[in-house]
Amino acid sequence: MLFTALDISTSGLQAQRTRMQTAASNVANLSTSINENGERKPFQPRYVTFEATEQPGTPGLAGVRVASVTQSTAEPVYRYDPDSPEALQQGPYAGCVPMPNVNLLGQMTDAMEAVRSYEANLGVFEMSKDIAEQTLRILT
Repeated sequence: MLFTALDISTSGLQAQRTRMQTAASNVANLSTSINENGERKPFQPRYVTFEATEQPGTPGLAGVRVASVTQSTAEPVYRYDPDSPEALQQGPYAGCVPMPNVNLLGQMTDAMEAVRSYEANLGVFEMSKDIAEQTLRILT
């Protein structure tokens, strides 16, 4: 039972770490309008999806894992800046620079929630470890 609790909180730590890394990447690329190939294509934010996992031999107890990290399909936000070398030259958005459709407030909220969840899982892990140490002291 003790190791099951450690496994569950460890799975939560790993999942929340991925969530924090994804939010940090989205914020870091908030103004990236050119992709890694040098093309005029703004950064597409990514989002983490979790799913519950069952621990073998322990009905009702579950952990969590990252089911997927998906890329947003939202249209870019167009910022008017005709002097920018990245501005579009033709079409309805001429003079505009396509920018990533990243909601900074939403990303910061997601990161804060991930940090709180990470801290909660770390607390459970520490308590489980303390219980194991006390149990060993009693038995010896």
